[in-house]
Amino acid sequence: MNEKSPQQPSSRKITASDVAQLAGVSKWTVSRAFTDGASISAQALARVQQAAKQLGYRPNLLARGLARQNSGLIGVMVDEMQNPNLLTLLDEATSLLQRQGYTALLLNISTQGSEEAMLTMADQLQVDGLLFLGTLLSDRLIALARDIHQIPLVQLCRNDDNPYIQTINTDGYQAGRQTAMLLHQQGYQKFGYMKGPDTESTQLLRYEGYCDRLRESGVPQQDIVLLKANHYNRASGERAFSDYLTQTPQAHWLDALFCENDILAVGALDALAALAPGHHPGIVGYDDIELAASPRYQLTTHAQPLRAMLEDAIRRLTSDATIQPTEHQDLLRLRQSHLRR
Repeated sequence: MNEKSPQQPSSRKITASDVAQLAGVSKWTVSRAFTDGASISAQALARVQQAAKQLGYRPNLLARGLARQNSGLIGVMVDEMQNPNLLTLLDEATSLLQRQGYTALLLNISTQGSEEAMLTMADQLQVDGLLFLGTLLSDRLIALARDIHQIPLVQLCRNDDNPYIQTINTDGYQAGRQTAMLLHQQGYQKFGYMKGPDTESTQLLRYEGYCDRLRESGVPQQDIVLLKANHYNRASGERAFSDYLTQTPQAHWLDALFCENDILAVGALDALAALAPGHHPGIVGYDDIELAASPRYQLTTHAQPLRAMLEDAIRRLTSDATIQPTEHQDLLRLRQSHLRR
């Protein structure tokens, strides 16, 4: 006699109607059973919970949220994915959102022209807000976000003069001044600044503070070498400084350099090791990424209070109350890279 083959699990998704049928209640009773604060008798709730457990039913939280005009989704927009500081920001942001009952929807706009597709998807999923962790917040992207159901947008780590955008930042201008003073006190004479990609409306103000403080010390802005990297990654920083070293006579090489972020500074230090191992300019970065503390680099840098800044940003996105501006301060971490040798 042939034994019956074991019953294979169904591939069909279990629905609220299936639970209602097994529990002997209406579909709307099932919906109330999975809605916090909804009116439902203890007996009906127990039957629904038992049926749901037996069938392996999980409620569609997204659909329920959309019905309440609240999806529980926060769009997290990023670019320049090779910048290690972004990984730290993503880790902190997603953890904080999850602890507050939100889900992060990652929107990668690194590819040129991808902004509209990503924001259209965010609109279709009815995100409750947009947290911008990228570097290139273009005027077009701002207009798209503003025109799609007025999605609130908070930008982290950059200044912006657009009244639609809330910004959470440290004082980049003061950081520039502090760096200039630190390097000038070491006795350096030839100063440089390495910046990342140009932006349309966002500013860091680190360069402006750096130049202003050096000018007060007798260094004209036209004498400050401005190096430009195409991206915020190590390879771009190394390429920009390598090009400078090979195209500039050694007698005119700068002896102090402030880099817009740490990964550009790491690239500059790698270029020095490869092309000019005997030349030791003072170098300062910004962000305090993990690599900055490596014995290979010992990078003096500015650390931002990222957790506090992200908490501030998320409050602004998820609270109906008016949030008063919070002033965040960075911390200058002195290591070895700025010292004169």
